[in-house]
Amino acid sequence: MTDTAQLDQLAINTIRTLSMDAVQAANSGHPGTPMALAPLVYTIWNRALKFDPRDPIWPNRDRFVLSNGHACMLLWSVLYLTGTQAVNAEYEALGKPSVTLEDIKRFRHLDSKAPGHPEYHWVSGVESTTGPLGQGIATSVGMAMAAKFLGARYNKPGFDVFDYNTYVVCGDGCLMEGVGAEAASLAGHLQLDNLCWIYDNNHITIEGNTAITFTEDVAARFLGYRWNVLRVGDANDIDRIEDALRLFRQTKGRPTLIILDSHIGYGSPHKQDTADAHGEPLGEDEVRLTKRAYGWPEDAKFLVPDGVLQHFAAGVGVRGSQAHREWQELLVTYRSKFPTLAAEIDQMQRRELPVGWDAKLPVFPADPKGLAGRDASGQVLNVLAQNIPWFLGGSADLAPSNRTTLKYAGAGDFQPGSPTGKNLHFGIREHAMGSIVNGLSLSKLRPFGATFFIFTDYARPAIRLSAIMELPTIFVLTHDAMGDGEDGPTHQPVEHLASLRAVPGLTLFRPGDANEVVEAYRYIMQLRHRPALLALSRQPLPTLDRNKYAPATGVARGAYVLADAVGGKPQVILIATGGELSLAVQAHETLGREGIRSRVVSMPSWDVFELQSQDYRDSVLPPEIEARVAIEQASTFGWERYVGRKGRVIGMHTFGASAPLKELQRKFGFEPERVVAIAKEVLG
Repeated sequence: MTDTAQLDQLAINTIRTLSMDAVQAANSGHPGTPMALAPLVYTIWNRALKFDPRDPIWPNRDRFVLSNGHACMLLWSVLYLTGTQAVNAEYEALGKPSVTLEDIKRFRHLDSKAPGHPEYHWVSGVESTTGPLGQGIATSVGMAMAAKFLGARYNKPGFDVFDYNTYVVCGDGCLMEGVGAEAASLAGHLQLDNLCWIYDNNHITIEGNTAITFTEDVAARFLGYRWNVLRVGDANDIDRIEDALRLFRQTKGRPTLIILDSHIGYGSPHKQDTADAHGEPLGEDEVRLTKRAYGWPEDAKFLVPDGVLQHFAAGVGVRGSQAHREWQELLVTYRSKFPTLAAEIDQMQRRELPVGWDAKLPVFPADPKGLAGRDASGQVLNVLAQNIPWFLGGSADLAPSNRTTLKYAGAGDFQPGSPTGKNLHFGIREHAMGSIVNGLSLSKLRPFGATFFIFTDYARPAIRLSAIMELPTIFVLTHDAMGDGEDGPTHQPVEHLASLRAVPGLTLFRPGDANEVVEAYRYIMQLRHRPALLALSRQPLPTLDRNKYAPATGVARGAYVLADAVGGKPQVILIATGGELSLAVQAHETLGREGIRSRVVSMPSWDVFELQSQDYRDSVLPPEIEARVAIEQASTFGWERYVGRKGRVIGMHTFGASAPLKELQRKFGFEPERVVAIAKEVLG
């Protein structure tokens, strides 16, 4: 064996033994997959990946995603062994390692930079939070799409500013999950030849051999998706793995799937199957036996032999540093020739907005007939997409109904032959859409995804991960209540507002008229580390007269006093969101004529309101005024925090029904007369 081959094997076994020791010390985790896939991950990182450990966020680096995130010790090991440096939320280098050996010794413990699954916002060098199987592979499609879009917009002859690849490691679970199939199908259609999934074909899941559930021909399926399919029959053959990765980079017009045949827990004499699947340590005796099989000191723990760190430094360290330096030198000349484009790249990487990003946002005149929330949104999206070069998005096959089509000249469709197009077409794939939007955002684009509000049921896992990762993604969701009444309960999102308000870090808006839609977007676009969701109406909502009522800029505070009592302190407060805001205004006018002083509070965002000072919140909802009525065409769950024990909520306690909207409003009590009656009841 040559000296280089010996160092290769030493580095691979270091990854294996660090993984075993960390899991054993934590008494928790998955050792088998890191043991089996150490040769693969070593080969990707030290022989293929274009990655500079000293600057893990430089824009043209290759991306590495560990979709089977339970095998995260693979990632913690290579981040430590490569000396990857930490950066903060402001994208500043901190001058210290991303993952230390001490972090690995405290694997899965509080505040360790080696948590139980890859965490994007917590550990530098992690490209995406993974754990829920299938999310990593689906998110990677967004990364690959972003590379195509960035290359098409910013590359010029002789200046390949963006030409990175995305490598993804996945397992049986990722390919079983439906989101993986959705994403693979779209990736094949889009001919994303910068995307490579390496499938760990080990035939094991928690319940046992995959023969009990998963006997499909994976290769045939991916050939059907129009992927290039390769096979490596021995997961320990790093030369064949390297050859397969080279073939991927040479293949044009198709993404690549490499099927890698492995044995879970490779090298472990006895526990080759179940330990990793169940997340169990090997046990001290088994660890010693396995180390003996590797030719490793049996009682040494967290051993990094001499030469291993230097071997990584000479591999990915030198290669990545050189690629990064060449890119920086290229960018110097690029700036002189294309200063505007270079400035865009800088702003995009810092998640800043260009000067004039909100120029020409519409202002809607008062109109009792009004405008649907989705229509106002469509106008705003078309302005933003023209003002912000890296703003793009689309719908899960509902763009004509969501009003998300970008119609201005030059907007274009993102397709294999036109990756500069800003209209993304996800097909009827809500779950993959959410993950792809996350991948686009992880690549520093500003994306939106759209569908009916009810179908967040399918996109919810990706929306939740967006909040965990603190990404400024945007989800445009129309048909927010019973506006499409005839479609019945299956299309009427009763419980969705409550359930999504419960997601930490997710900013949800339900605007009450067209100008509130504009102001919601104005707030959302300035977010850098929070995802946002807009619940918009299908039906027209009256556009309020802002000369008579408070300006819609109050949306930026989450809730504001829209209309107040005349002639004294309010006796009752009416709180509403979305389409029910006009009901509150009508009831307010009626109560005023009857000598009852009322205040109307528009509350488009609970989340934003809760961020305000206590003084502001008390000024909108004075604690001493206990007579309160909330009106919302959704589950009443959660409203007690704003109406208190003496207040009432006009909302939904059942699913909806199939009928025209006006009949549904009458059946479920969403009429101004009922608001007036309930207001009088709470006043006694």
